Amino acid sequence: MGTTTAAAELAASVRQGYRDFLIPAAPPYYKEPLVLVEGSGSWVTDAEGREYLDFFCGILTTGLGHCQPDVVERVREQVGRLGHTSTLYLNEPMVSAARRLAGIAPKGLKKTFFTNSGTEAVETAIMMARMHTGRDEVIALRYGYSGRSSLSTSLTALGSWTPLGHSAPFITHAPSPYCYRCAFGPPHDECAEKYAKQLEEVIVTQTSGKPAAFIAETIQGAGGYIVPPPGYYQRVAEIIRKYGGLLIIDEVQAAFGRTGGKWFGIEHWDVVPDIMVMAKTIANGFPLGATIVTDEIAGSWQGKTISTFGGNAISTAAMDTTLEVMERENVPARAEKLGKILRAGLEKLQQAHAWIGDVRGMGLMQGMELVEDRKTKEPSPKKTGALLEAAKTEGLLIGSGGLYGHVIRIAPSLLSTEEEIAEGLERLARACRRVT
Repeated sequence: MGTTTAAAELAASVRQGYRDFLIPAAPPYYKEPLVLVEGSGSWVTDAEGREYLDFFCGILTTGLGHCQPDVVERVREQVGRLGHTSTLYLNEPMVSAARRLAGIAPKGLKKTFFTNSGTEAVETAIMMARMHTGRDEVIALRYGYSGRSSLSTSLTALGSWTPLGHSAPFITHAPSPYCYRCAFGPPHDECAEKYAKQLEEVIVTQTSGKPAAFIAETIQGAGGYIVPPPGYYQRVAEIIRKYGGLLIIDEVQAAFGRTGGKWFGIEHWDVVPDIMVMAKTIANGFPLGATIVTDEIAGSWQGKTISTFGGNAISTAAMDTTLEVMERENVPARAEKLGKILRAGLEKLQQAHAWIGDVRGMGLMQGMELVEDRKTKEPSPKKTGALLEAAKTEGLLIGSGGLYGHVIRIAPSLLSTEEEIAEGLERLARACRRVT
């Protein structure tokens, strides 16, 4: 397109329109927000014609990249045939997508309920757990993020994401297994057991002792890509089931090969959840959430329910094709291979910059925790903001997270090439050199 007066006027008009007509509670990144107009694969173009390498995928949502041709063609064909029907009627894409999901899900998880988002998938999971067990109380993790509804913000334990506080009285929170900021200190070889025992202590001290469920993200996304120590999920699964509760695993960000080598993050710990939720990459950007459960739990739902747009033919056609492409391209293996390259590059940057306190993640879900000082580990949201702006200047899109907004989140397309990963690392290196 090139930078022209008309392009600049369009960008300015959109920014002003945002200020005039959209609520400010969901602010865009950057001092001067980007106005994106086109995308292809790992690249996006703004209204003024500048290209950016997308290393955040719309918060891990366009997992196959922008406008993936197979998905575009399938959606184009579907929208010309049949769009909305609601769950009152059946459509082939919905059933095909559910069948394909059951084919890659952990053994025993078979029955899916479709909704519009991860928030609704989480709400569905909590309702199912409470109906199946006949109990109310639910335990979540500190630093966890579960969505934007009243229930899901009560599950969330990040202050800036819970403006009304925790309004659901039946929810409590256990300590997060946050290894970089470990509550127990070295040696760390017993941290998994110690953090799991914290869950048990919460059950016996802050609940009736009869919980309905424990819910957790396999890798805490908004919390700053917090990865639990080996053995943690095996122990919490044992503990919650010992007290008669269900294990709900949130794969909204970690699913579909993102963590490398496995289809779902929880599989790295050889744990099969009772209920699993997912969204984001599931349909490569089309609005869709899914809650998958066992036959037994599916049969426990009491009363009527409906999701008006859940399972619509357009979004499920996108999901069906997205999973088909993922299987064809073997994205778990790709993410494992590319993730090693990405991780090595980030660790090299950590060696060069003292304010990169920690590098962590799995596969193509990698983060850097930025600090003022490595000894005190004081969070540095200021440097995070500076790095975001510097990366934008270098034509690279990355994300942020963490309790204080001090963690850089990186999540390239699952179909990225080695050349694109190398290019992204080079741009990030130049951006790091701009930060003082």
